[in-house]
Amino acid sequence: MSRRVAFVADSDAWGGAEVYLTHLLRRADRNGWSASLVCAEPVAADFAAVVPPGRVTTVPVARHQERAPAVAAALAGGRPDVVLVNLVDPGSNAAAVAAALEVAPTVGVLHLTGDTGTGVRRSELAALYQRFVAVLSPSAEGRDQVLADLGVPASRVRVVPNGVDVPGIPSGPAGHPVPRVGALGRLTAQKGFDVLAEAVRTLVADGIPLQVLIGGAGRDEAVLRAAAAGLPITFCGFVGDGRRFLAGLDVFCLPSRREALPLALLEAMTEGLPCVTTDVGDVAVAVGEDAVVVPPGDAPALAAALAGLLTDGARRAELGRRARRRAVAGMDADLMARQTFAVLERARR
Repeated sequence: MSRRVAFVADSDAWGGAEVYLTHLLRRADRNGWSASLVCAEPVAADFAAVVPPGRVTTVPVARHQERAPAVAAALAGGRPDVVLVNLVDPGSNAAAVAAALEVAPTVGVLHLTGDTGTGVRRSELAALYQRFVAVLSPSAEGRDQVLADLGVPASRVRVVPNGVDVPGIPSGPAGHPVPRVGALGRLTAQKGFDVLAEAVRTLVADGIPLQVLIGGAGRDEAVLRAAAAGLPITFCGFVGDGRRFLAGLDVFCLPSRREALPLALLEAMTEGLPCVTTDVGDVAVAVGEDAVVVPPGDAPALAAALAGLLTDGARRAELGRRARRRAVAGMDADLMARQTFAVLERARR
């Protein structure tokens, strides 16, 4: 008899945390699980290609709410053996967590560190987290916050690095006469696209030819477009086909101010793209010497790192080959899924 797991996506926009769930949903059957999904209305359509209609329940967004009765009802109706709740940050999904805990043993996946509050608010959040059977995070930073701020026993907190689909044949650098730099993510301050725009301004002033494509949508789009005025930067909107987007690039750039272990970076590495990334979360440990790492928020350092690749085609090709080798060796979503479902099995028992 198949074991039953219900995933909860209490999100108001599509991003890396939701892509993470798609990897688990697509691999549930082969790992011996029957998976269902309870997801907030704003992201329901994007899950449609992954979850059969009979296994998904759409509910109102519960983020930042006191209670989540629709989540509780949907979970109870599915009678799962265990629930996994996607945690966008430590506190915003508390209502969905409380609902899940009333139904079945619950595992939380903390994708980003964040504010855990003070005083009574932190105490209440800590009491909630201490009821998790297990808490997973893709980064040591996330694990450390759960231990230090929320008092979850170390035996119940584990780092499971993110993974992505590894294509059999990578696209590699596209080879455009004017090199094309690409970046993917929500158009918010967290992703650092304003820093990228400042770096591009420096590169243009230095006479280095380039084109920049930024894929994504978000609340800061108007501000970012204004910051990029007069620069060779194109905003592509929401990107539904990540592989096609990456195939048109010569360099991938992740300028984020805050991340755990971003899927977009791993996907770029699997395609054999040379990458410039900021030192956030577990990125530096994950990429080693096979990507260029700079401090977050440092536009001059970002400009210098990009210049070193834009002006040297041979270096781009070599760094891309190294990135691909590292990704194949340790960034496959199959490994992430096996580790995660093993934790769910212990939670079920």
